[in-house]
Amino acid sequence: MTASYFLGVDGGGTKTEFLCIDDGGRELARARTGTTYHLQVGLDGAKAALSEGVGAICAALSITPADIAFAFVGLPAFGEDKATDPLLDTACAALLGHDRYRCANDMVCGWAGSLACEDGINLVAGTGSIGYGRRGSVEARTGGWGEVFSDEGSAYWIAVQGLNAFTRMSDGRLPRGPLHAAFVDALSLTNDLDICAKTMGSGGLGRDGIAALAPIVSSAAAAGDPAALAILTQAARELFAIATSLRAQLGYATGERAAFSWSGGVVQRQDVVRETLRQLLNENGQFEVVEPRWSPVEGAARYARLLSRATAG
Repeated sequence: MTASYFLGVDGGGTKTEFLCIDDGGRELARARTGTTYHLQVGLDGAKAALSEGVGAICAALSITPADIAFAFVGLPAFGEDKATDPLLDTACAALLGHDRYRCANDMVCGWAGSLACEDGINLVAGTGSIGYGRRGSVEARTGGWGEVFSDEGSAYWIAVQGLNAFTRMSDGRLPRGPLHAAFVDALSLTNDLDICAKTMGSGGLGRDGIAALAPIVSSAAAAGDPAALAILTQAARELFAIATSLRAQLGYATGERAAFSWSGGVVQRQDVVRETLRQLLNENGQFEVVEPRWSPVEGAARYARLLSRATAG
């Protein structure tokens, strides 16, 4: 019997993961490239990352893109720009050489993975943040407006709040706590003002570089810094607000429990955020907290297989 290949692509603000499975869900090949966030690397950068990843999968399996039965490509910021979306979609068509694929926002990968393509709400909190849910034929999203004025509760947001607290500690607007020393040590600052060049100068940090500073806030909170602890607690509240908004949009009745899960490094690795969020969900009483079943990229691959069956039937 000829093997069937289903490709899942989970794009993100820091990395892009590729996974190919067979019809039985068995992993066949896996690859990873840089970000496909076109607002950071441009359209050409996103296309290059996709090409590299698909090429690596095909090389590992000694196949061509034409052999891929169906692909699901989740891309950051997809669906938010009417001019760019068609260009990304066309790039996927050209790369695969056929129309057996679907492009969507990478939030769908998180939902497909955590909830195994079943009804419920998934929260993506990584470099950015966004919530996505499905209930029957209804789907909805909340958050994900971008790091400039949104992405509350994300690693980027946590890091920015931490940087803000550092500046206020430095000039006396906030009592100096462990967070101040944590930033000095992590960024090797000889003068507090050096943080401006370190983060915003010509050799400064991009979006993912800023987001990578979030663990500094976490370590400061563990050391007893009240400002850092407040930032992480507020991050959990922001993520909880995304969940309650989605629950309302999806039309859950009062007392009807909505399955809730998550993906992304913030909830997985930030203990204060995860436990505070879990407490808020439990106190609300209208969510069923579900441990993530699959990773987002596995969700993307399995969703590709599901879409293939739906289009064939």
